[in-house]
Amino acid sequence: MPFKILVVDDSIFMRKMISDLVLGDAQFQVIATAKNGKEAIELTRSLKPDAITMDIEMPEMNGLDALKVIMEEMPTPVIMLSSLTQDGARETIVALERGAVDFVGKPSGSISLDLHRVKEILLEKLHIAVKTNVTKFRVNPILPSPQLKIKPSQINEALTPNKAEPASIKPQAGKKDLPIQVQQIVAIGTSTGGPRALHQVISQIPAHFPAPVVVVQHMPPNFTKSLAQRLHSVSELNVTEAEDGMVLKNGHVYIAPGGFHMTVARNGPGLYKIHISKEEARGGHRPCVDTLFESLLPLKELKRHIVLMTGMGADGAKGMLALKNAGAITTIAEAEETCIVYGMPRAAVELKCVMHVLPQQEIALKLSQVVGRQQ
Repeated sequence: MPFKILVVDDSIFMRKMISDLVLGDAQFQVIATAKNGKEAIELTRSLKPDAITMDIEMPEMNGLDALKVIMEEMPTPVIMLSSLTQDGARETIVALERGAVDFVGKPSGSISLDLHRVKEILLEKLHIAVKTNVTKFRVNPILPSPQLKIKPSQINEALTPNKAEPASIKPQAGKKDLPIQVQQIVAIGTSTGGPRALHQVISQIPAHFPAPVVVVQHMPPNFTKSLAQRLHSVSELNVTEAEDGMVLKNGHVYIAPGGFHMTVARNGPGLYKIHISKEEARGGHRPCVDTLFESLLPLKELKRHIVLMTGMGADGAKGMLALKNAGAITTIAEAEETCIVYGMPRAAVELKCVMHVLPQQEIALKLSQVVGRQQ
């Protein structure tokens, strides 16, 4: 039996185009189309599709509002169809936080040169979507920030071992530059499901976190900038899209820009800088998690804490193994129960290089504990 797909778009032309792309794979059947979010909700209730492709901008009810209702009432895997504009990127990041499995850039027309590539990507992501258990979004909702489910005292105790001056956590306060001398670093790799996972983790790390955080999220150009802006708005840390030559600072998060590899290099005693390059993609990825992780191998004077979260494939697993063998202090893999796709963390677990297997909502506390302990 083919998987049942619901196609949602306000344009007749786009509904026909997306339906044709979906029908290019015999394992999929388009059971219905909808022209707005309201129709999408009604059809999801009555037809129970295996997955949905959802436009964002639609009359009567937009895709973001429809997604929210669907995920709350009848969780169904959703692939967002996003415009490649800055506004489209921002809305897409919100959709991923609300439970969309992934997104695809909208094809520009029937004669678009990239139409074949869009079809390939859409079908690949639909195959992931129909196998995804999205009910875990209800079991593991994103914690509201800054009202942390983790007690502030737990984090404060981890980061202030002498307890002489207990740190305080205040919403959006403390986005200040900490001492530039870096002694520790946290490196995170993630892919499908990553924006939601990063929201969960980054929003729970306190402002006085005494290490920089470098992140590779598999994502196209433009979208990583919106991801950084969104994470900055919900976090007490300074979050930015990385640029070549940036000097790492404690309490800052650096997101690798889409389409570029990101590495870290020494820039003097206790000083480190980011290098951005257009070198060849590795395993189809640029940025590549292994490229980032491998750049940390010679930096043995740094206390390195390595994290792999939800994502398809095995990017980062070999890099984590090499770092563990090179003396990394901490290696963390996200537990299967909270992963959208249990690929990258599974690969690391299978290489026996993971010290802690943790659900998404416990990773921030563990990082605060291990980084605080190393001060």
